[in-house]
Amino acid sequence: MKSPVISFKDYSFQYMAQAEPTLRNINLDIYPGEKVLIAGASGSGKSTIGNCVNGLIPFAYPGKSTGSLMVDGIETEKSSIFELSHTVGTVLQDTDGQFIGLTVGEDIAFAPENDCVPQAEMKEMVDRVAKLVDIDHHLEYSPQELSGGQKQRVSLAGVMVEEVKVLLFDEPLANLDPAAGRATIELIDMVHERTGAAVLIIEHRLEDVLWRSMDRIILMNEGEIVADMSVTEMLTGNLLLQHGIREPLYLTALRYTGVEINEALHPEHVDKLVLKPEDKEKVQSWYKKQRAEIHSVQHGEELLCVKNLKFGYTPDKYNLQDVNFTIHKGEMVSIVGRNGAGKSTLAKLICGFEKPVSGEIYMEGRDIEKDTIKERAERIGYVMQNPNQMISKPMIWDEVEMALVQSGMPKEERTKRVEETLKVCGLYSFRNWPVSALSYGQKKRVTIASILVQRPQVIILDEPTAGQDYHHYTEIMDFLKELNEKGYTILMITHDMHLMLEYTERAIVFSEGRMLADTTAAHVLNDPELVQAANLKETSLYTLSLACGIDEPQVFTECFIGYENKEVR
Repeated sequence: MKSPVISFKDYSFQYMAQAEPTLRNINLDIYPGEKVLIAGASGSGKSTIGNCVNGLIPFAYPGKSTGSLMVDGIETEKSSIFELSHTVGTVLQDTDGQFIGLTVGEDIAFAPENDCVPQAEMKEMVDRVAKLVDIDHHLEYSPQELSGGQKQRVSLAGVMVEEVKVLLFDEPLANLDPAAGRATIELIDMVHERTGAAVLIIEHRLEDVLWRSMDRIILMNEGEIVADMSVTEMLTGNLLLQHGIREPLYLTALRYTGVEINEALHPEHVDKLVLKPEDKEKVQSWYKKQRAEIHSVQHGEELLCVKNLKFGYTPDKYNLQDVNFTIHKGEMVSIVGRNGAGKSTLAKLICGFEKPVSGEIYMEGRDIEKDTIKERAERIGYVMQNPNQMISKPMIWDEVEMALVQSGMPKEERTKRVEETLKVCGLYSFRNWPVSALSYGQKKRVTIASILVQRPQVIILDEPTAGQDYHHYTEIMDFLKELNEKGYTILMITHDMHLMLEYTERAIVFSEGRMLADTTAAHVLNDPELVQAANLKETSLYTLSLACGIDEPQVFTECFIGYENKEVR
């Protein structure tokens, strides 16, 4: 039998700044050629496991460790980051923190250049991996000019250019549109087959990762390994939901209909399901009952209207053109599409950060072309994807109050407004805390509070749940749903198709600067042509409904979402 390429023996680790160990008594062997998913809620220790494997712990993040960790037969504490980098290739969740070169080509070439590879050979290596990840047309670009998905591809190429024994991916899907996420999993699978390297994937999006087979799932909770199982074993039990990880949608739907999730079902992927006739009958019976309870939703009057919008960062290319849609008061709408489709650019135009080449934007029937950014901000709030890019004050109260101070509002009125907003956002008990003491999800709430305190009519959120486990995802989205029910109109730019389906009835779809559709969320993921054009992917509910003989997958999806909202939330 082969020796493990990674071996933890009674390993514990405590960061210098922490009072308690982050990892406790880890015993784990990873063998050459294995594909392993490490899952767990935020703070469970899964990223710390990755940092131990690649040498960031203890060389970049010092702390106290006990036990043993061997990587490729070498005790990591006696090695170095440089030495371990020849064995372990890492793609970080924050790709910006991984870039070194001034251009994409330089960044991919960094490792072979350090190894003094001859220039001709190095160029050939860079061209080969750049084509493999479909980034070869951007070699002269600065990494900072790229979209989130394109940055992910550059990071992948930088890892693949060397022949390492372990490939470590820390949330590789976090910034990718659905089809790009699927392509990334396929790419990882292909690289795994070609190299024979052990692959470790740290990821929340379980269903997306399982698009290709995995050997094992390691489930973490509070610094310990609570389960080390095959995919089938994990999916047939309840451990995932118990520990803050969402199971695949098709399994949730089958549970709702009363179908038993067992090994004979082959639950590891929707395409592999083995459904008995009685299983299909249960699904059909449930569908007929739920379909009778579907009701249409009435919306308020017109609030935001975009007409014939056209925009380009350069004179010879339009990033957006022929954009037309209307948002009504009280709506909650998803804006979806491939990376670089123009979604974030649209938000910048609405907020006034950029000026359109042509077209109009109306608020309650009034053209806001001449409104300043400050004037627009009083009615349109924008919450960026990364809360750390928005927060500028060290204390929570000061951050939330800042815009009101700048507006010249009297202190008494400011205090009342901030207190009300903090209570709405569930942050009142933290009002005197420093921002640095908050979790990522709590920081998200602070940024939302800093916008809400201005009482905008519309809130635009860019990837509100990126990088969140199921528990924190649900917490943030239920909070936004509460705001929506209180009358706030919400637009969400998202790659998360689960979010779109569960929380927004309507979706506006973009691709390559054009608006492809303005329709129901359920229709978006049940229309194969639209899915392909927008770089999305069909929901597994679509596949399940067809497998059960239901010829209206869109209605089946609507039934699922309606049932979940009614029974579960």
